[in-house]
Amino acid sequence: MAENIIKRRALRIEQNPNIPLYLFALEAGEVDQVADIARISRDEAGELLGYQRPEKKQHVKQILDYLDSEEVLFPNGLILALPLSVRFKGSRGPNSTDGLATIGTIEIPLPNSRDAPRPALIVDGQQRSLALARTKRSKLPVTIAGFVSEDLEIQRDQFLRVNTVFPLPTALVAELLPEVNTKLPTKLSARKLPSTLVTALNQDSDSPFKGLIKQASTIGDKKSDAVVKDNSLISAIEESLSPAGVLFPYKNLSNGTTDTAAMRQVLVVYWTAVKDTFPDAWGLPPTKSRLMHGVGIRSMGRLMDRVMDRVLTVADIGSKDAYDKAMAELALVEPYCRWTKGRWPELNTSWNELQNLPRHISTLSNLLIRIYLQSRMSAS
Repeated sequence: MAENIIKRRALRIEQNPNIPLYLFALEAGEVDQVADIARISRDEAGELLGYQRPEKKQHVKQILDYLDSEEVLFPNGLILALPLSVRFKGSRGPNSTDGLATIGTIEIPLPNSRDAPRPALIVDGQQRSLALARTKRSKLPVTIAGFVSEDLEIQRDQFLRVNTVFPLPTALVAELLPEVNTKLPTKLSARKLPSTLVTALNQDSDSPFKGLIKQASTIGDKKSDAVVKDNSLISAIEESLSPAGVLFPYKNLSNGTTDTAAMRQVLVVYWTAVKDTFPDAWGLPPTKSRLMHGVGIRSMGRLMDRVMDRVLTVADIGSKDAYDKAMAELALVEPYCRWTKGRWPELNTSWNELQNLPRHISTLSNLLIRIYLQSRMSAS
């Protein structure tokens, strides 16, 4: 059977000697033959697959309407991750290269079956690619930048970097960050550790949050029990990683190492104690329990720094004593909490009036910490 190949004139750009980069053109109708969209999801073992967000149908329709209009100029190209099976043949002659780019022909092998996986993956431009696959202008030339790499980590790294002007959904970024080990921009790097811890809390069998955290890979999954937004937990952990937080001592600033396992254990112990202190409010949708709401997660996260700082002075984090002590500390605030009904004392606010707003988070966390400290003083 003859090999099915697309051949196109191309420029090989001399950027990275280990990752070939090519500029070329495809017909609109060929994009769908060459490239797949790697949707973000998880397999049965919990491994993260892909990196692309869901289709935005209205966005695709707007692009398609333009492509099918009378006059079209479509300079917005696509970025593809090409397979190792692509071949490039440089043109002969003294003028085939200027030291920056080399002229030649790229050959992309296609699958013999329409149902087989395409050879390339779309790193940037998935909404455009969907519109191009449906346009009546199937012969429209489309600019392509393709780098050769089958390494999913490199593809995710590039995906995060090219989507900085129009930011990606925070949930998508948060779930991808733990899978990327290359050097990231400062802002993304700061969110990697909290995102890693949240992913662990959502997957580990000993975590009270197992299966309860909404992540990009579970969006649209009607069978999911997720009720807590990952960004709320990420923000709570970020605060606890600050110098005043209980997780900060597990960061060794002198050698740049981090005891992630100990941090995870602190979070598991504390939030397990929270779950067992408020069993009737745990695992419910935020509309029925403000403990699962952003305002509850963030406020209880700030209380964690006070409670676990006290716990860790008398108990090893890996011992049952740590859990028992955390339960005893949370018992001091339990009678005053109104997660599912009633009105909060001193605030004169109904339980379901609290929102995930900075003012409400500060008000509730200040109240919880004040009650906790006053109760401790009374008990001593």
